[in-house]
Amino acid sequence: MDRSVIRLSHCQKEIFCFSVPDECPSCGEELKGSRLQEAPVSLPSPFTNGHKTSCCLLVAPAHDNISRDFDGTSDLHTGISNTTGVVYNYTHGGVRREQSGWERCVSVPMVRPDMFHLLAQWDRYLDRFSDGPMWDPAWHRFNEEDHNCFSFCLQFVNSVLAAEGRSSLSRETFTHSFILPRMRRVSKYNTLYEHIQRHQYYMVDRQVDRQEDRQEDTPVPS
Repeated sequence: MDRSVIRLSHCQKEIFCFSVPDECPSCGEELKGSRLQEAPVSLPSPFTNGHKTSCCLLVAPAHDNISRDFDGTSDLHTGISNTTGVVYNYTHGGVRREQSGWERCVSVPMVRPDMFHLLAQWDRYLDRFSDGPMWDPAWHRFNEEDHNCFSFCLQFVNSVLAAEGRSSLSRETFTHSFILPRMRRVSKYNTLYEHIQRHQYYMVDRQVDRQEDRQEDTPVPS
C-alpha cells in the first residue's frame, strides 16, 4: 500500500481513487479544478511507523506472517514503544527491544502530550517491567492463550495505571475501547484500497455535513 487514497467531490458524489480521473465516473464531465466541489484531500492511512511513535501500543502482523499484511486472518503481534521509538515486545525468547521491524503498524497512543510526569517516567516503567521474572523464559514460558504478547502489553499498561493511582483495565475493556475501533478502520481501509486497485475508483453519494477525520467515515465497498 504505497499509494495514497484521495477523496474528491463532483455531481453530488464522493469519489475515492489514487489520482484525479480525467472525467467524472458518475456523469462523464471533464474534471477541472474549477469544476470540483472541493479540493481533493488524502484519506488518512490507518498505518504508522511504530519507530516514529512514543508511548504507544502497537499492533503489527506477526513475525511468521510472510506477507506482513493485515488481511484479517493472519496472526497479529503487539508491542509498546518507548519515548525514542524502541519497541518492547514479548516473544518465546523473552522481551525484545527492537529498533526496526515495526515500520507499518497500527498505533494506539497511551499517553497524552500534556502528561509530562508520565512521559518522564515511561521509559523507566517500561524497562523495569520488562526485566521482571514474569517475562523471563527461565521462569515463565510463553503461552499462546494466556501469557503472550498481548498479556505483556496489557499488564504493562495496568502497572502504569497502578503506579499513577488509577484503576486497571480488563482485557475485554482494553480490547473493545482501544484495539477494535482501530482494527475496524484498518479493515475498511484495506477493503477500499483493494476495490480501487481493481476498479480504479469507488463512488458514494456525497455527505453534505461530513465531519472530517472520523474513523468510521472510511467507506466500505459492497
